[in-house]
Amino acid sequence: MTRTARRHLSYPMFAVVVIVYLAIIQGGGILMRHLSGEDDFRSTRAVFYGMIIPLGAALIFTYAVIASLGWLRPVLRDDRPTRSWVRVVPIMLLVAIGGGISYTALAEKGWLFVVVLLIATQFVGWGEEGMFRGVGVVMLRDHGLTEGRVALWSSVIFGAVHLANGITHGASAIFQAVIVSVAGYFFYLTRRVTRGNVANSVIHGLFDFSLLTGTAILVDQTFYPGTLLPMLVYPLLAIILLVRRHSIELDSRGQ
Repeated sequence: MTRTARRHLSYPMFAVVVIVYLAIIQGGGILMRHLSGEDDFRSTRAVFYGMIIPLGAALIFTYAVIASLGWLRPVLRDDRPTRSWVRVVPIMLLVAIGGGISYTALAEKGWLFVVVLLIATQFVGWGEEGMFRGVGVVMLRDHGLTEGRVALWSSVIFGAVHLANGITHGASAIFQAVIVSVAGYFFYLTRRVTRGNVANSVIHGLFDFSLLTGTAILVDQTFYPGTLLPMLVYPLLAIILLVRRHSIELDSRGQ
């Protein structure tokens, strides 16, 4: 069996890929909301048209790009591990997810809505991680950047593309872009410490699932205190990583 030749991806071509990816999500989302008449995520139908279809199309596009580049292995597997203590990043994210889910709100919606929302948010996780912690990280490494710069620029790019949400969310997209950049670094470290792009993709999707259950799935939904957990985990992790930033990478002995 012959392997697909691994291709090079230039910075301009990566920009084109990202723009097409965003156009599929933003344009597809606007089109689906127009066709369906749904402008929120409070029904199974709304989630299907507003999330499943455009995000599913973007996910297919992402992995079609990965396959055409011959990058499936370097995207899904990471050969640059970190020290074991970095496992605190995915562990804390999972704890925040578990505490942040509004189980009462989900119970009111029924099992079909829960399943569809879970699938939709996994599409978010796998699509964004595939594009930014997958294609983005591999592309930056291929251009010879140090791992610190790979972490920085893959996270900055991830945050910057969320400025596109200004189309529907206005100026609040700027604050979101900053927060998303920080989250991107946490997902990058999750990729590194778990040696691949699977755990970060799943956790990313679950994180969005958690946030939506506490904020956007019920009519006149009141504030759910558990939603603070996913928000508080960001500064807590930032403090931990700032203190221990010099002990993330393995030394020359692999320790």
